[in-house]
Amino acid sequence: MRKAVIAAATSLTVLFTMGTGSALAGESTLTSVVNSVYGTPYKYGGVTTTGFDCSGFTRYVFKKLGIDLARVSSAQYKQGTAVSKSQLQAGDLVFFNTSGTGRVSHVGIYLGDGEFAHASSSNGIKVDSLDSSYYKNRYVGAKRILSKYTYAKYAVES
Repeated sequence: MRKAVIAAATSLTVLFTMGTGSALAGESTLTSVVNSVYGTPYKYGGVTTTGFDCSGFTRYVFKKLGIDLARVSSAQYKQGTAVSKSQLQAGDLVFFNTSGTGRVSHVGIYLGDGEFAHASSSNGIKVDSLDSSYYKNRYVGAKRILSKYTYAKYAVES
């Protein structure tokens, strides 16, 4: 299973690279940071590379980009600018109601092509599809945190 997930992440990197129009382009800083913690175990309340919860993961990644996020997913949902699902771009935060309470209870980072990285309580840091039946039915919305400048600097392949 881990090999399949690593292959998927590698495929995303190749896909991002091809999307820039140059086969020699490198991965974005955002993708690099996500890849550096890929597979890290889930830990409730976790905010370090020894274990992350969902909002600890997003906060860690954005901190590496020089951007401060709130600590919990519901507070992160109050940051940034709302963006429609059809307008998602790499680096947008995607939010879900996974607790059944009707409120935001989970967050991930959109990577492009319908995929997002997040801290899964059962599998740690991984990539999933927004179109999977589980996440599609629990999607709440998305927020754009990166400005045009920070998007060009951190989310576009170099």
